[in-house]
Amino acid sequence: MSATTADDKAGTASSGPRPLPVIGKLESPLTTYYLILGATSTLVVFGLIMVFSASSVEALIADQASYSIFVRQLLFAVIGAVVAGFASRLDVSWWKRLAFPTMVVSVILLAAVIPFGKSVNGNRNWIALGPVQFQPAEFAKVGLVLVGAVIFANKSSRMTSMVHVVLPYLIPISTVVLGLILAGHDLGTAMVVLVIIAAVLLVAGAPKRVFGIAGGLALVGVAVMVTGSNNRMDRIARWLDPTCQADPDGWCGQSVHGLYALADGGWWGVGLGASKEKWEWLSEAHNDFIFAIIGEELGLPGTLMILLLFGILAWACFRLVSRTQDRFVRVAGFGIMAWLLGQAIINIGAVIGLFPVIGVPLPLVSAGGSSLVTTLVALGILLSFARNEPGCKALLDARPSLVRRSLSVLPSRVRSVPQRRRSR
Repeated sequence: MSATTADDKAGTASSGPRPLPVIGKLESPLTTYYLILGATSTLVVFGLIMVFSASSVEALIADQASYSIFVRQLLFAVIGAVVAGFASRLDVSWWKRLAFPTMVVSVILLAAVIPFGKSVNGNRNWIALGPVQFQPAEFAKVGLVLVGAVIFANKSSRMTSMVHVVLPYLIPISTVVLGLILAGHDLGTAMVVLVIIAAVLLVAGAPKRVFGIAGGLALVGVAVMVTGSNNRMDRIARWLDPTCQADPDGWCGQSVHGLYALADGGWWGVGLGASKEKWEWLSEAHNDFIFAIIGEELGLPGTLMILLLFGILAWACFRLVSRTQDRFVRVAGFGIMAWLLGQAIINIGAVIGLFPVIGVPLPLVSAGGSSLVTTLVALGILLSFARNEPGCKALLDARPSLVRRSLSVLPSRVRSVPQRRRSR
């Protein structure tokens, strides 16, 4: 054996096993950015397909074009994509400046719901401006995340003090937002907002006693809201009643038909567009119960795909939060992650019967313009944070745009002229 060969083997042995190429690529500064972008785009496209499938029958029965709800959802998806693209280009410093204006506008709109709002399914949480309707509570979620991040980013050394934890984020900001939402009887959105507030406090480092006190007050508030409404009391009582959960024509019919849809789908589904439950058996098939239609038409692979995509989003958010040194980015990123995952868990849990039906859409998938646009804005904020990771922005700026990459495969005019002369 030659000396060179021995040295090479010794060097290889000392350096240890080489990492797999796939694992090496996951350590790229671009990983978080493309994971968020890829999972978001896939969920939106998949949601548009399923909204068209789930809503076509309902639109036809209402004497509308079968694609009317889909076109409206597509319009909101385009608007949301444009706004998210703009949001992803903003620097982190801009989000710190926009935090309090966003919160102030959200509170004003929430207050306007009380005298001027529109009631839908018993919840007064919509504002109508001509043909356009939107939910101010959806925009308040963004405001709560950004304001909490700004406040607690400047209080890192004072988080042991109850006064600094409570003021001004819990009281008055969060209390006012929750009060205005509950004034419109929207308990589902209030639960998602509670998840956001808890996540912001958790990652900011609030003492455990804050969660005990705030959690107890939240439980008392929810109990008061439930006991003060016969409709909510009936929902919970019948959700706990096994006989109600077995009656497809009774009060729990929506939950029962949701389970029927998942059962009919079985392993591989009945096929895209072939759902039976959407033929007026399952209400809100394109909205709150779209997960049941996915399970019926696409079977277990369809439902697992949804869970996998939300898992990828969660992992990307965790990478972002754990790798950043900016406290504002850490708090805001964790708050958005808790918002999206918490809302998805509440929606899917209601569909499979784990929770009562409280009317919370599946993020990025269910029909609904306000929810889709606001969620895309939140993910645009995450893309902005990921874009500002060390090395990511430089790599993205160095890469040519999609249009340039597409045109680069075509022969340029400068090169074609000498070729013509040579052929002559």
